[in-house]
Amino acid sequence: MSVVNEAAFFLVIEGLDGSGKSEVSRRLAALVREALDDRVLLTYEPNDPSAAGVFIRDVLTHKTQTTPRALALAYALNRADHTFRVINPFLDEAIDQNQMQRIVICDRYYLSSLVYQSVPPLNMQEVWQMNADARKPDLILFMDASADTCYARQGKRGGERELFDSNLAVRRGHYTQSIAFLRARDHQIVEVDADPDLPNVLGNVIAALKTHGPKWLSGLL
Repeated sequence: MSVVNEAAFFLVIEGLDGSGKSEVSRRLAALVREALDDRVLLTYEPNDPSAAGVFIRDVLTHKTQTTPRALALAYALNRADHTFRVINPFLDEAIDQNQMQRIVICDRYYLSSLVYQSVPPLNMQEVWQMNADARKPDLILFMDASADTCYARQGKRGGERELFDSNLAVRRGHYTQSIAFLRARDHQIVEVDADPDLPNVLGNVIAALKTHGPKWLSGLL
């Protein structure tokens, strides 16, 4: 049953690399734009134009080495700047414009930080504290794809693997732990079957949004 009815809707799509989250985010944004036009914002993290974005990308592509704490702080800074200068102003205009519905679709957010930055010497609580002031998503969709599915999609994508593109079975377990952590802190997280082909995965996402998203969005899908 949907519990979200606000005009400003902040949706985060999460998952392992290769889960299809980025392609699904793009397709979903294109679908909703048919009705809402420029009241749809598709964005992503790490956000390259935001603070520390270039540094994070250099670490992910093995151009720069750093410590786990420095990388976690860089992600938190990137998120704080991204939220302040991009996400919040866009969503706040929904109120300024007489409740004209707006949606942000963000490819990754702080669930990813809990998964990837909670490594010694940092624990999950410490990473969470770094991100405590970030805007809370209205809904998080987790693209639940097996490690084999993700590796197969990475292979089709080509190119060199980034820092976190390996050990996916272990990282999938980290997602399970991090999802439980956020659910205990009153986050709405829905797991979506992401093993089928992408058109079917998009259908699963739409079904989840019709059940758990705002009523006005359900009417557009």
